Amino acid sequence: MAGEEEDRPGADATSALGALLGYRAYARRWVFLLVLSLLNFSNAALWLSFAPVADTIAHHFFLSTKQINWLSLIYLVASIPSGVVAIWVLDSVGLRWATIVCAWLNFFGSVFRTLPFLFIEIQDPFAFLMAGQSLCALAQTLVIFSPAKLAALWFPEHQRATANMIGTMSNPLGILVANLLSPALVKKEKDIPLMLGIYIIPAGLACLLATACLWESVPPSPPSAGAAHSTSEKFLDGLKLLLRNRAYIILAVCFGGGIGIFSSFSVLLEQVLCVKGYSNEFAGLCGALFIVFGVLGALVLSLYVDRTKQFTEVVKIGFCLTSIVCVAFALAGRGFAHHGPADCPDRASCGAVCLHLPGWPGPIGLDSVHAADGWPVRPLQLFPGGVLPHSVPAPTG
Repeated sequence: MAGEEEDRPGADATSALGALLGYRAYARRWVFLLVLSLLNFSNAALWLSFAPVADTIAHHFFLSTKQINWLSLIYLVASIPSGVVAIWVLDSVGLRWATIVCAWLNFFGSVFRTLPFLFIEIQDPFAFLMAGQSLCALAQTLVIFSPAKLAALWFPEHQRATANMIGTMSNPLGILVANLLSPALVKKEKDIPLMLGIYIIPAGLACLLATACLWESVPPSPPSAGAAHSTSEKFLDGLKLLLRNRAYIILAVCFGGGIGIFSSFSVLLEQVLCVKGYSNEFAGLCGALFIVFGVLGALVLSLYVDRTKQFTEVVKIGFCLTSIVCVAFALAGRGFAHHGPADCPDRASCGAVCLHLPGWPGPIGLDSVHAADGWPVRPLQLFPGGVLPHSVPAPTG
């Protein structure tokens, strides 16, 4: 699988020059991207697997809503200390071993969550559920930082934005599947073990592929001049340099706030809607719409900036549109705040529409676009992104 892959016609001149200089794009880079994408997908699905059926999980295990929320929030809490460690691991250990460790953490976490159903004598199921989610949370910081590094090390310059988009967007795709799959599987409390078992399948497959198919962190020959002459700073020196960069801090705070808003919507949406009489399926559909339009936005925007290089303009316009539609959703939400689905179906539909609109230009799409510019925004943006959901109180009926 080490053969050179054909590039698009517009890059023929670049490919010919690269071949003369000894640069080579290996076909097995797509295998690496497949493994990372599947791992990212699985980890995101495990994160949100409980949220769309929070009421059923809470009733079955005799847990409070706050405890159920912590099964999702632990991802964000863990990302704050482990995010910096993950950067060091990727730079020091290498992409291959970081991916393998991440895959095994993710797999063990998915299995650990099923132990309360395998051993009836367990008195505190919440501890096992939280332990499993914590292992998956530790894997999260490694897997979400990896696509940009994979694109830089393995892909030629004209494919980097697209490769990063594919790897990054598999994360919201996993959230999309969790929003639809969990309510579809869990109709009654007896269906919970089936749901947990199904989420083990992609985690196990990603673990198997990562262990068996990844053999090196970098290709034998670099794919481009940028990869061949990389001048990365040492870990601590690079971190200090970033913290002194005012533009970087502004972007990290803005993107982190976007992640916080997105996480708040994703984790609390079922509880916000279901206490007013809406079903888990309707809440999951609203969350799925949010992701679908984010994926479409990221696809279109990544291809656009890949050709035009207008990163800054796209980011500014996207943030403005995101702010507008978030205000629209807040106003639409007031229409059904004191009514049930039968009292205001039009307002509920309007609220659902306003909910999915922020995904088009919002943090999902812009995260993919900005990563394509080569700036490592994702690690530090998790700090404000992890704090914001804690300031949103859990809704009560």
